[in-house]
Amino acid sequence: MNLCNNCCPCNHKYCAKRISLFASLPDNDLNKVINLITKKSFEKGDIIFSERELFDKLFIINNGSIKIYTYTKDGKEQILYILKEGEFLGDLNLLKNDIFKFNATALESTNMCIIHKDDFDILIKTNPEISIKILEYAHDRIASLENLVQTLTTKDVDVRLASLLINLSSTFGIKTDIGIEITLPLTREDMANFIGVTRETVSRKLSYFQSQNIIEIFENKIILIKDITILKELVPI
Repeated sequence: MNLCNNCCPCNHKYCAKRISLFASLPDNDLNKVINLITKKSFEKGDIIFSERELFDKLFIINNGSIKIYTYTKDGKEQILYILKEGEFLGDLNLLKNDIFKFNATALESTNMCIIHKDDFDILIKTNPEISIKILEYAHDRIASLENLVQTLTTKDVDVRLASLLINLSSTFGIKTDIGIEITLPLTREDMANFIGVTRETVSRKLSYFQSQNIIEIFENKIILIKDITILKELVPI
């Protein structure tokens, strides 16, 4: 259950405590974090930030989800990753001033908690372990991007789509008795932009996976992965 759907009844303590950067902080230090937080809400399709804007904030997703993307040389959108509630963005740029090199858009109604760099600088001087956690999180995100690059370099669309479904299952999936159920935050167009193919190709390949009894599609927004082992066998290690 999300205790902060309205982004305020806990006075930000829940969303601060639930992310790895602040999870180990004692209550007195956690209260310092809470005092730094401002909140902002976005509706589906709202632009959260754009390339070349000053990157001087930590964005914590309280509830909802966002897509991080850039554009290819021919103007096609390329999704880099999807972030959901409890995740955060802007961590490394709190250590050094920079500009955004990508864009972010809300995939659904999303509430975010925001900490400005100047305030965060004061916090990490007294809590250096937060800097270590930032580097750990950055490592995981770089690994994710490396996996995306590896996936996009293959010409096998089955491999690309299988990799995306595995990614979505680990992020949004719920285990059930009959498989892993994913309520998709992405449209078919978003999925196509993620793996670098057309929307029609995504729809055709999803139908193929369903005909092979690997997945089952419900109401266009819910996918049940019936056999994730087959998907993993498609994706090279």
